[in-house]
Amino acid sequence: MHRTRGKVIGVVVGIAATGLLAACGNNDSTATSTPTLTHTTTAASPTAAPTSTGATGQPQASEPAQTPAETATPERPQPVPTNAVPTEDGSKLTDKDKKFLDALKAAGVTTASPDIALSIGAYVCQGIAANASDQDLMTFVSAMAGSDPSFDPAKMPVEKAGRIYIDTAKATYCQ
Repeated sequence: MHRTRGKVIGVVVGIAATGLLAACGNNDSTATSTPTLTHTTTAASPTAAPTSTGATGQPQASEPAQTPAETATPERPQPVPTNAVPTEDGSKLTDKDKKFLDALKAAGVTTASPDIALSIGAYVCQGIAANASDQDLMTFVSAMAGSDPSFDPAKMPVEKAGRIYIDTAKATYCQ
């Protein structure tokens, strides 16, 4: 009898804990609004300024709240020229880097930045130096190529982009 009572109490405590945890939230993880870059301000309302009582018991007017009369204009990023030579870290591209990037472009692969393509090319070269199998290289290079923000699967399959990266790196970058 004593064992059964302990099991029943354990089950009741477990169910109660589950119910309490479930009641804490509705498990809704979706955003309900989209943030914007614009800032809006409202004009001061024409209501009376708040008052406070001074030492004499007479009401004294407080300073009215100050609000900016102008609305801020949203900042817009300037487009990056496609022939930008420096990489994101500010270093200049070498002739080997330029040759690799030009060969990728000629094969139909464009990247969001030169750093992405150069990182993938360096990975291919390191994999070759470490005697990685073509299948291993293909798996990771395809994943990296597909994660590039400018990759468009409608233009070519990710496996084809991965193959282009590997072949181009072998021909122009890993020497």
